[in-house]
Amino acid sequence: MSSSTTVQAETPADAPRYDFRAAEPRWQAAWNEASCFRVEDVPTDGRPKYYVLEMFPYPSGKIHMGHVRNYTLGDVVARYKRARGFSVLHPMGWDAFGLPAENAARERGVHPAKWTWDNIANMRTELQRMGLSIDWTREFATCDPSYYGQQQSLFIDMLRKGLVERREAYVNWDPVDNTVLANELVIDGRGWRSGALVEKKKLATWVFRITDEAPELLSALDEMDRWPERVRLMQANWIGRSEGARVRFPLVDGSGEIEVYTTRPDTLFGMSFLAVAAEHPIAAAVAAGNAEAAAFVADCQSKGTSEAVLETLEKKGFDTGLRVRNPFNGQDYPVWIANFVLMEYGTGAIFGCPAHDQRDLDFARKYDLNVLPVVLPPGEDAASFHVANKAHDGVGTLFNSGFLDGLAPDTARKAAIAKLEEQGIGRGVVNWRLRDWGVSRQRYWGCPIPVIHCDDCGVVTVPQADLPLRLPEDVTFDRPGNPLDHHPTWKHVNCPSCGKPALRETDTFDTFVDSSWYFARFCSPQADVPVNRAAVDHWLPVDQYIGGIEHAILHLLYSRYFTRAMGHTGHLSAKEPFAGLFTQGMVNHESYKGADGRWLYPEEIIRNADGTATHKDTGEVVTVGRIEAMSKSKRNTIDPAEIIGRYGADTARWFILSDNPPERDMEWTESGVLGAYRFTQRLFRLAETAPVGTMGALPAECAPAARNLRRATHRTIVSITDALENFAFNVAVARVYEFANALTDAERAGADLPGMAWARAEAFSVLVRLISPMMPHLAEEISARLSEGAAALIAQSGWPEADPALLVADSVKIAVQVMGKLRGTIEVAPGAEEGDVLAAALADPNVARALEGKRVVKRVYVPNRIVNFVIAG
Repeated sequence: MSSSTTVQAETPADAPRYDFRAAEPRWQAAWNEASCFRVEDVPTDGRPKYYVLEMFPYPSGKIHMGHVRNYTLGDVVARYKRARGFSVLHPMGWDAFGLPAENAARERGVHPAKWTWDNIANMRTELQRMGLSIDWTREFATCDPSYYGQQQSLFIDMLRKGLVERREAYVNWDPVDNTVLANELVIDGRGWRSGALVEKKKLATWVFRITDEAPELLSALDEMDRWPERVRLMQANWIGRSEGARVRFPLVDGSGEIEVYTTRPDTLFGMSFLAVAAEHPIAAAVAAGNAEAAAFVADCQSKGTSEAVLETLEKKGFDTGLRVRNPFNGQDYPVWIANFVLMEYGTGAIFGCPAHDQRDLDFARKYDLNVLPVVLPPGEDAASFHVANKAHDGVGTLFNSGFLDGLAPDTARKAAIAKLEEQGIGRGVVNWRLRDWGVSRQRYWGCPIPVIHCDDCGVVTVPQADLPLRLPEDVTFDRPGNPLDHHPTWKHVNCPSCGKPALRETDTFDTFVDSSWYFARFCSPQADVPVNRAAVDHWLPVDQYIGGIEHAILHLLYSRYFTRAMGHTGHLSAKEPFAGLFTQGMVNHESYKGADGRWLYPEEIIRNADGTATHKDTGEVVTVGRIEAMSKSKRNTIDPAEIIGRYGADTARWFILSDNPPERDMEWTESGVLGAYRFTQRLFRLAETAPVGTMGALPAECAPAARNLRRATHRTIVSITDALENFAFNVAVARVYEFANALTDAERAGADLPGMAWARAEAFSVLVRLISPMMPHLAEEISARLSEGAAALIAQSGWPEADPALLVADSVKIAVQVMGKLRGTIEVAPGAEEGDVLAAALADPNVARALEGKRVVKRVYVPNRIVNFVIAG
């Protein structure tokens, strides 16, 4: 089927048709007019609160299917909780600062602000077409001065509280673009945009002291039981608590000592070298007098600063000629500068024990250094055990280790630390992998850092009355570097303290700062302070946060830190930002490649009946690639606007929910969307025959088919409620399909049966409320038709409650077997007496024929399930 196939011929011409193109905008307007989704900053209606938030989008210009899935999931939760009687906060905003806007300015000559706001306008329209139950009065963009001005105020409060400081740190420096690059933007040692070799450069940068919160950030993960275990583990690993020792190694020439952090002080007897980072003071001192060392250091500094980058590099080193003495065995070992040692971790120096660390072993083999095993694996002989090319990093006992011989590694660590402390040459410490958060960026399109540098007064904060400190609009992008640095006047200002000429800070904040507190601002977006304390204490924490697993570490960790920092500054009392976290899967699609090797869009190909694909214009054979995540580079994307325009928002929402459990990846298929569209039409046609008007009193007499429909109705309430509570949206979809089948069966049984009209009216009244979180427009359309326009909006209606009496079956079906073979089924009352059940079984004609002339020697009855007759011979 071609991806451009329409559905106009899929429904019989004489069948009623749901006109989504007219219905969806009509109901969206009705919701807006009734302010269905607006809430107060500090509600006084007494309802319990529920805060639903999806990670807000970057305004790239168009929504994609990932957005559709993310916001559909959140909207189902918001609508469901609202129907259950909660006061629901469900806002939307825009993560609007960032590099793409500056790139647009350079490449297209359009100002970043215009590019961003135009994109926001387009994406807002597309999202509103989805029928999301969002309080749009709370909308903001992080590039709006009304938002970033409050962020500047927060920063000043944190600075005064000692949570922020300015310090020098090594960064990735792009010498062409003249800017700092995040580790993720260094590709094979080069800047992702310029292609220039990246340098390590020491710069003054503003730093949030996140490591002060490391113990609390780690320990609190144990209490976050509504977060995926996978995410909690990723955060724990990133925070990276380790116990070890700091050991001081004296230089043999008497010129000083080198301090090392190690998690394995038990292996000190297996040492064969000491290595320092290229940025270590020892390396700098050696390089100052040795051209070869200087060249090696420069080469190291042309690579990225992250652990991930360093782990992929070929292990290289430079022998400084210096030697240190091991405090345990008194032997001397060489000091190397190594490209795999990270200055930011520990002390920027390590001791190498090659026998028990693969990285150290690779290095030792490359430079022909000694390898002495000191941990003997179980079952190995101490005299013959050696390490070849694979380090032993498992269990065992210490040997070749003096006073540690015979100890298990854990015991030996404690003994080693005790000895170090006894000798005054080391101490036990807790170390953290987490680094303090450097937030300075040499960009224009970001929040200006609100400080002024004065020669006399030092760092001075911008006065509160001058906030927001706005970005200048008259900037140019005609040369590399930060346009704020190049601006002729913006950075020149008088010091607010002494009045002398001074300079504004021209760095802007890392955009992660913008997204680390936006959830709090949504609670009171018009407040003239960062947050209204009463509002933020009412709404936080977010009850359900929804977004991609790709944000599992940095965004979520920084948000957790910011919540604590805002607590320290008195802005809020919540301990965690997000009580519950759900990470949805990706939306996948086939990829296609033409004969010329060019990636093709789905709308450019035609799928043939034999499974092959051809280009719709040229007829050339197209190679069908893997089903993989939708991406612009592979062109395997589907435009949500086209899908909504062709099938309707409810169809798109229904298919997104129906395919897979929401935490798993899903495949977008044309046939699946078409099936979802047909089902919306089927429900509408079913409703066309439903009773209209008020239901009245339940009739005294109800036919069995009517009672069966009522039981199906109330069981469906329970099953869909349970599914929505547990994020099993695909299960909820399946239960709606089953309910539709029950409605069809009831219609076929006869609309004139006693009680059937009432049972069908009840069923449709329940149906529209059950589908309303998932297909809200169709629910409103059917409800209006059933009530002849008299009913309240479904968006403002309560959730149906199941009648417990109807959840108990009137009868149960019991299989009747003879010698284990099914011969018939009977219906009896639940819990019927065994004698009554056996009598009913024997009365079944098929069973009677099977037993005719036979002698029954045993009767087996499993209550409410099965009867089996065993016959002689």
